[in-house]
Amino acid sequence: MMRPTRRAVMVFAVGIPLALFVTIEYPSLWALSFVYAALVLVAISIDTALDWPLRRADVSAEIPPEVQIGEHASVRITIKAARRRWTTSFDAVCEQRGDADPPRVVSGVLRPGTMLSLDLELRPQRRGRVFIDAISVRWRGPLGLSEFTRRIALNRAIDVLPNVRGVQSAALQFFAREAIFGIKVQPQKGEGTEFEALRDYTPGLDNRFIDWKHSARHRKLVCKEFRTERNHPVVLCFDTGHLMVEPVQGLSRLDHAINAGLLLGWISLKSGDLVGLYGFDAAIRLYRQPLSGMSNFARLQRATAELDYHHEETNFTLGLAELNGRLKRRALVILFTEFVDTVTAELLIESMQQTAHRHVVVFVTLRDPFLQATIDARPERFEDVAKAVIAHDFLRERGIVFERLERLGVHCLEMPSDRLSVGLINRYLVIKQRGII
Repeated sequence: MMRPTRRAVMVFAVGIPLALFVTIEYPSLWALSFVYAALVLVAISIDTALDWPLRRADVSAEIPPEVQIGEHASVRITIKAARRRWTTSFDAVCEQRGDADPPRVVSGVLRPGTMLSLDLELRPQRRGRVFIDAISVRWRGPLGLSEFTRRIALNRAIDVLPNVRGVQSAALQFFAREAIFGIKVQPQKGEGTEFEALRDYTPGLDNRFIDWKHSARHRKLVCKEFRTERNHPVVLCFDTGHLMVEPVQGLSRLDHAINAGLLLGWISLKSGDLVGLYGFDAAIRLYRQPLSGMSNFARLQRATAELDYHHEETNFTLGLAELNGRLKRRALVILFTEFVDTVTAELLIESMQQTAHRHVVVFVTLRDPFLQATIDARPERFEDVAKAVIAHDFLRERGIVFERLERLGVHCLEMPSDRLSVGLINRYLVIKQRGII
């Protein structure tokens, strides 16, 4: 697209009073006013014609497939024009959609015999996707009388993923301390454990695992040792309903859950388990089949970008029933969700009963610091007392829900956001040690 520049408009506007003066003072020379306007139009046409090679320039864009929260991505634009004999200034900007900082115009100079590369910074504000619809490039002709704008359609999407730098460092520290495969062999037997060896009995070992037959043969007490079995399916199940959108300490409940889930997924994959992903609210949003191998972690990280924020009420009956139908073998289901009171949790408890019958379920919620702070605050007015009573009732109802879930065999975990990852990993290790899966 071409349009006259401000310089062209000013040059044309200067001729208007001159043309009026000539027409009034020298009526016989009125045709000169048209000559001036024609000269300006001819100059604009010449400027446009000289800029023809740039309008056919090769403009390409390199867009990264993903970016992590807290970091920025660069959309690189490369401009290469042939048969060009003068220096030209270019301005470029992205046409984007999504939760990201507003785009900025980036300028650069293209000199003869060279290529111009412009880096357009993209900084997302939250997890999800940012869409790059097109890029617009603008430049002026050699005379500065015409301005050209070229729009290149891209229709690309950039996945905004959780930042896993902290996840990886925490996982490396975790394995450095031999937290999972330490020197202590698991001395318990149950579903999901494998016989390892026999060892001499020492005080403190469980008497139930004394091998009496071999003890009689060796004329001393020997005890069975077991090792934790691998290849267990672990499903990270995320509730993406409206309650998970609520911010807690500057981050939504869903993002807190995803960060903790990715750390647990990293450790589970390292320990040899299969890890999958599941997201639902009023409908099924996402399902990734449990797979093994550390290469699966990048797949899980990219899949979390598809877990969008929804403002609909969660349908636990549909979500958990669909999950039960897709899981063909006993699995460890980590359900990250939230509820308000016992009334809204009735359907949740009923659906959890069917899931807990087939699988090992860990029910994970975030502890609301506002409720506890309201109870602990010193009352100064009657309104403060009323708020404390209401907050206490909410916590009491939450405790009732947790008790009912634990009677069903569900492992309940309610932790503050800053300790959620550690608490979740500890619960995972306990389940592995006891061979519950």
